[in-house]
Amino acid sequence: MKELRIYIGRCSRPLFIVEKQRLLIKKKDTQKLQLRETPEDGGWHDLVSNGFIEYIDTEEEETTMISMTINDLVSARLNPDESYSDTYTHCEIHLSLILGVCASIIPFPDHN
Repeated sequence: MKELRIYIGRCSRPLFIVEKQRLLIKKKDTQKLQLRETPEDGGWHDLVSNGFIEYIDTEEEETTMISMTINDLVSARLNPDESYSDTYTHCEIHLSLILGVCASIIPFPDHN
């Protein structure tokens, strides 16, 4: 797979990839991360290269449907009539990452 990545000054944030209202990353993948013996045995870069996590920039956010929690995906699968959307493409890893990786280290970013 060939792709061009340019990050100069562009805000981007990581998101889980969703297909058919289910996360692509599975429990076995997270257990594999927990059981690794050294930091070189898989990790963040493997999650990105295996297609479980994707960096989305501000322009791409306009054409994606992002679920705030995994519960939103479950409710969209079980009760499609009552859910907000049935076409989620991505899911937040953690709500603190909405502002991006760099802004997530600022204490209390939602308070003025």
